[in-house]
Amino acid sequence: MSEESAKKPPAAATEGAEAPKVAGPELARAVLDAALAKRRVSQQHRRRTEIAQASGKRLRGYSGPGPDPRDPQLFGSVLANIMKQRGWQKPAAEATVFGAWEKVVGEDIAKHSRPLKLEDGVLEIEAESTAWATQLRLLTARLLKSIAAEVGHNVVKRLNIHGPAAPSWNKGPRRVQGRGPRDTYG
Repeated sequence: MSEESAKKPPAAATEGAEAPKVAGPELARAVLDAALAKRRVSQQHRRRTEIAQASGKRLRGYSGPGPDPRDPQLFGSVLANIMKQRGWQKPAAEATVFGAWEKVVGEDIAKHSRPLKLEDGVLEIEAESTAWATQLRLLTARLLKSIAAEVGHNVVKRLNIHGPAAPSWNKGPRRVQGRGPRDTYG
């Protein structure tokens, strides 16, 4: 028997109603080809879905059972997706420090202090009095933990706490050193 005749199924088997029985490497190749074809179809469908979502176009057809991108979404999850896509997580966390100060640090501390600015991970806090500024400096580690728990790690890395600000005679970014204001009201 030649090699070609061994590879081909008998003529009676191909003409009958039953499919030819394939075994060995041919069977493995057929299964692999079917899996690759199924994968290509699902990737094309996924690409179409992503392109339609990105362009804002509606998909056609019935969504069927199960989750679908066309199903109604909760407003919070939609907003979270938009923030993630546009890279607004860090500015939103920074805004939470200012907007929810009482929730972030606690009611008692919030009554006696307020956040002024947040730059490069350094939060500047103004206390109601010098005594409260001292107390807040002692609580710095606890404040950093509570801020990190509320808004996320590495949003606020350091605290700069000071007492109430006295009026400043220094105006503008450049000034001349000198004796300061004297009797200018007379």
